[in-house]
Amino acid sequence: MNFLIVFILIPLLMLIALFATRKRKQVLAVMVTGSSALLLASIYLTVRYILLRNSGVTETMLFTSSYTWFEPLNIGFSLGVDAVSVTMLALSAIIVFTGTFVSWKIKPLTKEFFIWFCLLSLGVFGFFITTDLFSLFMFYEIALIPMYLLIGIWGSGRREYSAMKLTLMLMGAASLLIVGILGIYFNTGAVSMNLLDLKGIDMPLNLQLLFFTLTFVGFGVLGALFPFHTWSPDGHAAAPTAVSMLHAGVLMKLGGYGCFRVSIGLMPEATEILAPIFIVLTAIGVIYGALSAIHQTDLKYINAYSSVSHCNLVLFAILMLTRTAMTGAVLQMISHGLMTALFFALIGMIYERTHTRMITEMGGLMKVIPFLGVSFVIAGLASLGLPGLSGFAAEMTIFVGAFENADLFRRVLTIVAVSSIVVTAVYILRMVGKFLFGPIQNKEHLANTDAVWYEKLAVVILIAGIAYIGMFPLGLSNLLSDSLAVIVK
Repeated sequence: MNFLIVFILIPLLMLIALFATRKRKQVLAVMVTGSSALLLASIYLTVRYILLRNSGVTETMLFTSSYTWFEPLNIGFSLGVDAVSVTMLALSAIIVFTGTFVSWKIKPLTKEFFIWFCLLSLGVFGFFITTDLFSLFMFYEIALIPMYLLIGIWGSGRREYSAMKLTLMLMGAASLLIVGILGIYFNTGAVSMNLLDLKGIDMPLNLQLLFFTLTFVGFGVLGALFPFHTWSPDGHAAAPTAVSMLHAGVLMKLGGYGCFRVSIGLMPEATEILAPIFIVLTAIGVIYGALSAIHQTDLKYINAYSSVSHCNLVLFAILMLTRTAMTGAVLQMISHGLMTALFFALIGMIYERTHTRMITEMGGLMKVIPFLGVSFVIAGLASLGLPGLSGFAAEMTIFVGAFENADLFRRVLTIVAVSSIVVTAVYILRMVGKFLFGPIQNKEHLANTDAVWYEKLAVVILIAGIAYIGMFPLGLSNLLSDSLAVIVK
């Protein structure tokens, strides 16, 4: 059996076990056991992948296998991973594990919440291990469907509106995707939907232009591509904490991953022609997200608009079409995934204690909850690109890679994107200074207690990942660069 199937089997077994549970403690035991197994599986896969590469294995994808599902359309369940897939699986496992502990006291309907959370996780893991276009789309849909219920039932604020808006926009993007995927298959004489087989097929330029647009926009909507990002801030703000973590930390990465794996990987000529258009849109998105964050007073909305900026930076880097920039894009996906998961986890913990997310209604919390306060400062410093943390390593790689393009157009827009660092520093430092170090706004907050053990465990794991990438980025960067060499120059 292919080891990658473990990433499908474990969530399925977790779902079966959850259905059989009766008590809350049993539900938590299933989630801790299952999420721990996923984390261990991702660690084992990462180590084994590195050992295989170091031993001289040069295949584009490792752990490949294929199973036929529907022969008339050559639809199969094809598996395979490269360094990008392996790192995304590790990121997903970390966030599912930490999200379980962050949701330790989730109420009501704890069992039902975790059932939908597991289904969402199943879609994410399946998306990153498959190399078949139809399976890719299927897992994309599986990851989207639970979001409506998770936000609509367990969310806060305008949860029904946010859940419906998110679902409709992402389903609209999915309709573009399925048209693009089927168009690629039926108009190129392909004998399968396997990405490895499709990569060697010549596609007429007019079809490349059409299908690149459909697939890039389809995946880009999930990656908060400007101006199709409007579902993201409302969805993040309304979602429960663990769902926000998985949503911003992993689900939005499906967009960037799909763009480079499908759109750029299969249609290189169309990429060269259409890239300038989307570079302009992503550069606008980078600045727009950062400027919008400045005007927010709700902690979740600040982080949500920050995510719009960072995710557009991922797409911006991918479109630069240099190996360095794309390596930076993947580093940014990992960095932002850990960083925004940490932000949302901390915001949820602070909200449980203060019952508000408005920075104007909080102040002086560093004295009351020092562990959570220091952790929030670390997350903020990672977001604004402090050297030694993951944000600096990712963004520096992106900007250096973008400047490898000699044309004035790309260099000017790179400078525009770089300016977002200054804007990010403004809203991060203002936010931290106001609600952590500012004057106390509500004396009732002085009675709050700091983080408990399961909250500290989740926070420490996420901070450790951010610090490790920031201090030792070279090993991961080299690993990713080798896998990306087959796509970009």
